[in-house]
Amino acid sequence: MACAGPHPDPALRPGLRPGVPAPPRRSRAVRRRRQNTDGRARCRGCLGLAAGAGTVMTAGAPALRVLTAGLLTTVQDGGRRGLQRYGVPPSGAADTEGLWLANLLAGNPPDAAVLEVTGRGPRLEVACTSVRVALGGDADAVIEAEAGPPLPAWSAQTLRRGQRLRVGTVRSGLRCYLAVSGGLAIDPVLGSSSTYLRGGIGGMSGRALRAGDELPVRLDEAPPGPDLRLDAVPATASSGEPLRVVLGPQDGLFSPAALASLLASAYTVSPRSDRVGLRLVGPPLPATTTEIASDACVTGSIQVTGSGQPIALLCDRGTTGGYPKIATVISVDVPRLGRLRPGQPVRFSSVDVAQAEHLRRARARFLNAMHERLRPR
Repeated sequence: MACAGPHPDPALRPGLRPGVPAPPRRSRAVRRRRQNTDGRARCRGCLGLAAGAGTVMTAGAPALRVLTAGLLTTVQDGGRRGLQRYGVPPSGAADTEGLWLANLLAGNPPDAAVLEVTGRGPRLEVACTSVRVALGGDADAVIEAEAGPPLPAWSAQTLRRGQRLRVGTVRSGLRCYLAVSGGLAIDPVLGSSSTYLRGGIGGMSGRALRAGDELPVRLDEAPPGPDLRLDAVPATASSGEPLRVVLGPQDGLFSPAALASLLASAYTVSPRSDRVGLRLVGPPLPATTTEIASDACVTGSIQVTGSGQPIALLCDRGTTGGYPKIATVISVDVPRLGRLRPGQPVRFSSVDVAQAEHLRRARARFLNAMHERLRPR
């Protein structure tokens, strides 16, 4: 099992916001938390670090100082699993492929905690001996006061104490990910370090980064070895190809004309979109009823509100909902939802479950082979 956080006192239990009662059953989350208290030797093992590859830091020791925070920068990892029955959304990275590839470049487990940068990123100063940072995405990232070239997309760079990294505008897509070798040492809440902004849990006390924050990492110095890059990466912005969906589960509440309109029309991403859902503007999709008995939602569910406008649910969504769901974006295309910018056009096409499973397996093979595309910079 990959290490999901620092190594706190085993007697500590994960907390919620003050005044918010605990769910009736939290044994699973508590067990997961306690699994991460086995000591520093286990942390070395899960990171695949050889003896002498770096010094494991004391939890809480600052390694990166936040000088400016960017538009919306949060700590995210692979998300919270198995807690939706208690009303806890998964959260985690909006673009899971960006998370996975950033951690691959940094030599981390795929679900290790990283910084998710939305729109424009932070300025960071190194406060430890050295740190290797990896950019999962395409952004204007530069090392300040250096004459060298900017940090290329999908690559890693070792920084020394006192050096400053500025992550500017995300050039392709909406988000990029900044990983550090060893991972961010952020205390997990309910089994994850991910920030859930509406719930106020995870990450930096449940909020986005702000100037003055200090981010701890697990290693006081970068591990030996060259900085790496990827010589082939998946497209980070929408290629213009339709998002593939499986119709349902409440497609029977929509007329054939409404279903045809969903698959034939162009929609536009609304500026009101966030990590909860991607609001789309376009031809309305009237249903025979605008409310149903609340049932489960998944990331990628397309709800249709009373106005007839669709919302594609993302990682901070509610776990249940009372709007009819006309379709569900297949898992392969869910990361693309997290890359779409406000104003960007969106189209949909329909596939069946068997096709969706075939596409999922093919994508998994592609991503699993990405370690073969690592090259020294």
